[in-house]
Amino acid sequence: MLGIQAEACFEAYLKQSNNIELLASNLQIQGAKETLGELDYIIRNLKTSEVVHIELACKFYLYDKAIDDAIEQKCIGPNRKDSLYDKLEKVKLKQFPLLHYPETIQKLTTLGLPKPTSQKLCLKTFLFVPKDINAETFPKYVQDCIVGHYLKPKDLEKDETARYAIPTKKEWLLPVEKVTAWYSFTEIKQLIDEQLKVKKSPLIYKKTPHKMERFFIVWW
Repeated sequence: MLGIQAEACFEAYLKQSNNIELLASNLQIQGAKETLGELDYIIRNLKTSEVVHIELACKFYLYDKAIDDAIEQKCIGPNRKDSLYDKLEKVKLKQFPLLHYPETIQKLTTLGLPKPTSQKLCLKTFLFVPKDINAETFPKYVQDCIVGHYLKPKDLEKDETARYAIPTKKEWLLPVEKVTAWYSFTEIKQLIDEQLKVKKSPLIYKKTPHKMERFFIVWW
């Protein structure tokens, strides 16, 4: 769902750009018996005439400092089902090589499209870090992705003066102002517990008259 929303926004951006010509989007490559994959976008840079293959990804990651490995492994999905490392490996080993398959070359020829001379990954990451971590210790490119924090259930502090929301995944990319269902602490605590029981880490919005926070409550 997030990927579809991000693709729609990114395609709209490409179409209104004065510097880019969108040649193709969501180009499916068929093999003899199955779909081999999809090229997200093929564009032409109107300033340089370069034709580029772009893969787009939109991900929400939590930074698990307990993982003793590189930062790509430390950035994991809210329910620990994927990681930044997994995504980068998929792009490197599957999505980028697809451009050079004979089936892809044939598809481009049939459509009258030039073969891209370079490939790029546009990775939009929303990163949540432990509340006790100093964001300034991260490299600048990581700091730019930090949008909130995450908590264990026991660390959720009761605040009867605040209002809370628990957006569905399809609402994660919407502006906070578009969220209409807000709850008291008692009400949101019950909704959080329901998610945790089935091992889902909910995204929570908390607003007071002077502050807005975004954080996950993790079951792990």
